[in-house]
Amino acid sequence: MVFDSCLWVGIDVLVLVGVIMALWCAIRTFAKHATELGNQQPAEPVFFVKPNNCLQRTGPIQVSTHPGSVHHEVECVIRLGNNLQPEAVAIGLDLTDRDTQSQLRSEQLPWTRGKCFRGSAVVGGFVAFDGEFNDLVAGGYVINLSVNGIIKQTSNLSSMSIGPKQQMDSLLEWAPVVAGDYLFTGTPAGVAQLLVGDELIATLETTDGKIISQLATICQ
Repeated sequence: MVFDSCLWVGIDVLVLVGVIMALWCAIRTFAKHATELGNQQPAEPVFFVKPNNCLQRTGPIQVSTHPGSVHHEVECVIRLGNNLQPEAVAIGLDLTDRDTQSQLRSEQLPWTRGKCFRGSAVVGGFVAFDGEFNDLVAGGYVINLSVNGIIKQTSNLSSMSIGPKQQMDSLLEWAPVVAGDYLFTGTPAGVAQLLVGDELIATLETTDGKIISQLATICQ
């Protein structure tokens, strides 16, 4: 028997412990990003998973206290509804400890430590979305990240080589996806290290400049 969002203690005592969801993160979904890191473009979607306690909604990104380098990866994040279709969308940052990730990859070890550290999934406000997965890549949505007022990452979601629909179809073949889960859909080229004092603004917007979701934060 499975109980969501709760913990059973003893025989008849139920303690609520908050919502439990998975953060499904697709990689190399923009060909230029795969190329910039020296990776091959996969033919099929590839994922890693962050636990939901990596989520950060407010406050600064902790760079100085993290024992490694922290790199930004801006992404469109989809929250899944009861029918496992898009329920809401937001802008997000999949933060990566690049040095640790590279070292673990070179040793052919899982690179969980490079992706699943505290505050490594920064997500802006969700906005209800009543379209389908393919609507996000029809040409009308753009993701941007500026650092200290300079655009570092930007791309129309139509540039994705592996779109959200293909990602979701793959997950549904094997993954225990449930309503409320998040799908991080991948990052475009331009990833780079964050430094103490950096000011970040990330947006998901329409091609005519209407902001759908935004997050603004600093690094300390």
